[in-house]
Amino acid sequence: MIGSGPNGLTAAIVLARAGHSVRVLEAGQTIGGCARTAELTLPGFLHDVCSAIHPLTAGSPFLRTLPLGDHGLKWVHPPAPLAHPLDDGAAIMLERDIEATAQGLGPDERAYRRLIAPIASSWGTLSVDLLSPPGVPKHPWQFARFGMLAARSARGLAGNRFATERARAIFAGLAAHSILPLERLATSAFGLVLAATGHAVGWPFPAGGASMISHALESILRSLGGEIITGHRVNNIDELDKALAILCDVAPRELVRIAGHRLPAGYRRRLERFRHGPGAFKVDWALSSPIPWKAQDCTRAATVHIGGTIAEIAESESAPWRGEHAEKPFVLVAQPTLFDGSRAPEGKHVGWAYCHVPNGSTFDMTSRIEAQIERFAPGFRDTILMRSVMAPTDLERHNSNLVGGDISGGVQDLRQLFARPTLNVYSTPVRGLYLCSSSTPPGGGVHGMCGYHAAHRALRDILR
Repeated sequence: MIGSGPNGLTAAIVLARAGHSVRVLEAGQTIGGCARTAELTLPGFLHDVCSAIHPLTAGSPFLRTLPLGDHGLKWVHPPAPLAHPLDDGAAIMLERDIEATAQGLGPDERAYRRLIAPIASSWGTLSVDLLSPPGVPKHPWQFARFGMLAARSARGLAGNRFATERARAIFAGLAAHSILPLERLATSAFGLVLAATGHAVGWPFPAGGASMISHALESILRSLGGEIITGHRVNNIDELDKALAILCDVAPRELVRIAGHRLPAGYRRRLERFRHGPGAFKVDWALSSPIPWKAQDCTRAATVHIGGTIAEIAESESAPWRGEHAEKPFVLVAQPTLFDGSRAPEGKHVGWAYCHVPNGSTFDMTSRIEAQIERFAPGFRDTILMRSVMAPTDLERHNSNLVGGDISGGVQDLRQLFARPTLNVYSTPVRGLYLCSSSTPPGGGVHGMCGYHAAHRALRDILR
């Protein structure tokens, strides 16, 4: 196994459970890929280096079957999954209870319930199909209903289903996790999934930080006899020729680097044409006190979406695709220390935020991100003790899978849904060589399902 991100560790667990000897090789000194925690600012302030909030981990068809709690993972569930503040001083809330969420949307109460309730109530079975490679669904009627809604653009679905700006705004923020222009087809899928998971499993985060997910997976793997070696960068797969199977939790570009000499020219060219989307510009703060939101409801959620109206969010998400940097970026904020005091010295807090920028951008978005938070939390800048800034190039330096700062493993549009990264998905033309990163189905997110499906593909081939 090359790479110890959640997908790599999940694939290793599947193979070890099947009785195979497994060795994970990690280039970095610590495991976890995008699920790592570190002191990025001041001593005692623990920041999530990449991912912070994990609805898809809690809702993963495979990870939820693992005894993660027995291996040190403790979920923290804030009272509300999400807050979306508005300029009038109020906040729209995604509550765990679907009725409470619907009631908060006033005239759109019934429309929200009718749209989201069927998806949330069937998440346990629907997630199996949604987080699988394209194929014949196991639950065709549920999947077909979801697909009819998901195929639409987020802006189109919101405009058609909701009468108020409040409902349209919160749905736009959810859909903006797609990192696509909200006018694109299938962007509504992201809004539907994230709203549904908020009700079905919540938007929890691990006590102690995202690295606790990685440590729990590591502990399970070691209990099965698996081995992990850090500080080992694979530069050529020929050094692993004795392996029965090699699974690579790497981006397509990295697969070409380490195995290009073994890949047919046509397949290699398809990997090289794989498209990466906008990057993330991320800021972490050590704070003297909690973020002073105007809307007190924002203190009930670990996740806050900063973006105002659907029109503003749509403009922000279109800008990177034009090679531009939004004046008022859509900002995703996490404030874990409101609910987990272990992440900072007593009385102090950490803040985490990012926005979307053109791939590989070197433009400093710090002031624009902080201005957006200050807009809804006057006095925020006065609470900053120290900040850590990670531009797209810094994120890629931390993890080579984040090409140009792309945190989704590649554009997640319809074109790359069925060919991710090629029509072969996990398999390659080289016998025993597989790809299992978020550049394979079902794509980005800490759910482990890319690794799960790739490992099962490898097992089928081994047993053939």
